[in-house]
Amino acid sequence: MSENSRYAEEITLTEQNLFFQGVKDCLPTLLGYVSIGIACGVVASTAGLSLMEISLFCLLLYAGSAQFIVAGMIASGSSIAAITLTVFFVNARHLLLSAALSPYLKNLSPLKNAMIGCLISDETFGVAAHKAFQTGRLSEKWMHGLNITAFIGWWLANVGGAFLGQWITDPEKYGLDFALTGMFIGLLILSAWGRKKFKLDIAVGMIAVVVAVASTLFLSSSLGIILGTVVGATIGMVIERWK
Repeated sequence: MSENSRYAEEITLTEQNLFFQGVKDCLPTLLGYVSIGIACGVVASTAGLSLMEISLFCLLLYAGSAQFIVAGMIASGSSIAAITLTVFFVNARHLLLSAALSPYLKNLSPLKNAMIGCLISDETFGVAAHKAFQTGRLSEKWMHGLNITAFIGWWLANVGGAFLGQWITDPEKYGLDFALTGMFIGLLILSAWGRKKFKLDIAVGMIAVVVAVASTLFLSSSLGIILGTVVGATIGMVIERWK
């Protein structure tokens, strides 16, 4: 074997190791995905969606909060335009998530960045942001291992929930509608604990809540939450940079 061939093989093995390390790092998050995904599948099933529709929802939309919201809007008879607009604003936060990770992936082409960005979720962003904070860099193969594992796990959990939905007629009775909220609370606590900037995080959280509640006086609740998030995050960033 020539020296060039041996070097190419070593690079391939390294890339494979990075991919499987991403899969491994996703496993703790995947445990949460199972419960949330099953809850989402149950809620969508009770809203009248078929197994095929729920499966396509996961593959094409792939957004836990948006899927919960859309299921509720379909059940209430909302128009397609209202559903589309709501999903757009709810998922606008992914622009912020992708922008936060982009400095660690700027060596990649726009196409490769887009392939990574389209599969980023709140949970995989949390894992990637933590790794970026620790190591100062992110690997393309590692991101693919992380994102693809989460994507497949979410889809399988939703399909499982769709089957269970045939026997669960009232998901609120079992608290399944609160599953996503509970997961976000857990992610928030873990993130704040890892940053060790409790005063700043609490201040930003209070600002976001005040702005979100106040804005519902002239905006919808969904837009109020988005506005509160953007304002709170912007103020937090300014304070961190200023200090």
